[in-house]
Amino acid sequence: QVQLVESGGGLVQAGGSLRLSCAASGRTFSSYNMGWFRQAPGKEREFVAAISWTGDNTYYADSVKGRFTISRANAKNTVYLQMNSLNPADTAVYYCAADRFMTRVVAGLGIDYWGKGTLVTVSS
Repeated sequence: QVQLVESGGGLVQAGGSLRLSCAASGRTFSSYNMGWFRQAPGKEREFVAAISWTGDNTYYADSVKGRFTISRANAKNTVYLQMNSLNPADTAVYYCAADRFMTRVVAGLGIDYWGKGTLVTVSS
């Protein structure tokens, strides 16, 4: 069993930065591929970024490439999302996810564990 708790959300002006954290419980965190998703008001949840359990492979949605960076610290059971050059279109609830299979993380389907989300609001 893995429990995920996101933090770091808040209100930021356009052009600013935020770093989200996702703290995981459980001894098997290092064996899970991790991902970030977001859901804007009135829209479906969408994939943002993913990182393999080793940290060697990362994947990004086209909309965030070059602006967001996903990383992980297995010793701290934590995955991060550094978000730079934020714009109002990035406003959403951001969710952390964990799964044994990277294909499921990238697809956002059948994921083993989800966090409850943290709200990011970008003002213009």
